[in-house]
Amino acid sequence: MHVPDGFFNGGASIGAGLVAAGGVGAALKETGRQLADKRIPLAGITAALIFALQMLNFPVLPGVSGHLMGGALAAILLGPWLAVLVTTVVVVVQAVIFADGGISALGINVINMAILTAFIGWMVFRTAMKVLPKTTGSVIVATMLAGILSVIASALGFVLEYAIGGTFEVPMGTLLAGMAGVHSLIGIGEGLISAAIVGSVIAIRPDLVHGTADYETTRTLTAPSKTSIGVFVAGGVAVALALVLFVAPIANPNPDGLQSVAADAGFEETATDHPIRGPLAGYQVSGIKSERWGTVIAGIVGFAVISGIGVLISRGRSGQSP
Repeated sequence: MHVPDGFFNGGASIGAGLVAAGGVGAALKETGRQLADKRIPLAGITAALIFALQMLNFPVLPGVSGHLMGGALAAILLGPWLAVLVTTVVVVVQAVIFADGGISALGINVINMAILTAFIGWMVFRTAMKVLPKTTGSVIVATMLAGILSVIASALGFVLEYAIGGTFEVPMGTLLAGMAGVHSLIGIGEGLISAAIVGSVIAIRPDLVHGTADYETTRTLTAPSKTSIGVFVAGGVAVALALVLFVAPIANPNPDGLQSVAADAGFEETATDHPIRGPLAGYQVSGIKSERWGTVIAGIVGFAVISGIGVLISRGRSGQSP
């Protein structure tokens, strides 16, 4: 749900930028207090995995696709504050390097795709785990609920923001119905993907899942792992690269939920050209005619950049030198 330039007026864009900056600043401060050393490599691979998964649009309706946002997933794995940071890294790199999401809309996208998804996902997960048995199955169910509701919250955030500063007059009832409807379906995909990943991490290294740190009442969640963090991260890298190499080039090409709603509501044409059209814009590579290989190369570059930034930020917040 990357908002392009032109959907919001200058006042709304500036206001959202200030709110997003405040949220990211708070995340930097809180992460510095809470970050454990063993979560540093996991932060980098989580950021890279979210980037790779966001390249994989899946069908939700005829002619409409969706993709993972990743905030709830990151919050459950890393905690909400670090999740805000790693998801923000993804959103910023996508906007600046790949022209995916507007520059003037960067604050809007950070709020909706990083801050809202991380904190709503975290609150839903923790609330669900308070009433569910402390088992792996419950963690998977809670993760799925968190994924679904985080996407719906992000869509509702967009509706509220558009009511405040949208550049086109749209009946709010129409916008609300369209955004909530299609993003409820996208949320199901988000929930399934997030649950599968969290379930896999629990099976291998349960001690690395931040969201289950307080639930030490079952053998399922506390069984000691023989897998080192290095081996675990290497496996995550392999999975993410496989997604970029083999799945991203065949991802569903249809417009995503926001694009579809914008077209139906009549404000799609208010989008303006991205001010930064670098050599990797649109997840292609200038000079490479093959669309498949352009996507693969762009994906590998994005994977490397985002994982590196994620690790550097995490090291900086933990007080370690790079």
